[in-house]
Amino acid sequence: MRIPPIFVGHGSPINAIESAKTNQFANQWQKLGETIIPKPKAILCISAHWLTKGIFVTGQENPPTIHDFYGFPKELFEVEYNAAGKPNLAQSLATELADLSVELSFDWGFDHGCWSVLRHIYPNVDVPVVQLSIDVNRSLKEHFDISKRLRYLLNEGVMILGSGNIIHNLRLFNWNNQTEQPSWAIKFNERFHSLLNSRDFEGLLQLPFAFEEAKLAIPTLDHYLPFLYIAAQIDSTNTIEVFNDVIQSSLSMTSIRVM
Repeated sequence: MRIPPIFVGHGSPINAIESAKTNQFANQWQKLGETIIPKPKAILCISAHWLTKGIFVTGQENPPTIHDFYGFPKELFEVEYNAAGKPNLAQSLATELADLSVELSFDWGFDHGCWSVLRHIYPNVDVPVVQLSIDVNRSLKEHFDISKRLRYLLNEGVMILGSGNIIHNLRLFNWNNQTEQPSWAIKFNERFHSLLNSRDFEGLLQLPFAFEEAKLAIPTLDHYLPFLYIAAQIDSTNTIEVFNDVIQSSLSMTSIRVM
């Protein structure tokens, strides 16, 4: 049975340690895990926080939890998401993408883009996880085309999970009013949804450069690229489910499940 690919707006690492009873995003992630039936055999995660020159995939049996942030409470640094890796999946990806010189990595693990959401989706840590890096030397179209080649995984019981943020400009974030919704962010969000709903993939590839509000929403590509890995899984037969579609100042939590 096909496992739906999912893009999650992960937002602050703090979401990882807040209760699903009080944190609306954690609540939706928890519900997401409860509604994915059957449970995936494995998860392939593409996180905004693993940027590399070249393409790498985690090859360990037990990848470490990476606390790739600073200035947060001690409790957050104590979180361990001890999901198993899946070396045979990592090797199959390296073989499938051999022409792209994909390499196994034994130095990386699960960064917070991965574990901060999986901690709520699969709190029992009972699904193996592999991370695929984002090659900074490739164009948006190349990333989109690479992800198309991963579609076969969905029918093999593997969930493809992208983790980033559609709107992500921390330089403009209003820490004094995090619920603020700037007009430029609203305009950009409306354009994004229009392109997504019409399945205008060329428009989505050009969106970061399309108009002034887009340049404010996506000043760097790192948090937008994981979305493209999920957009590449969409075809004319799919239903696109949007959840956590919330703008918080200069960041959006918009998330997508492709049914």
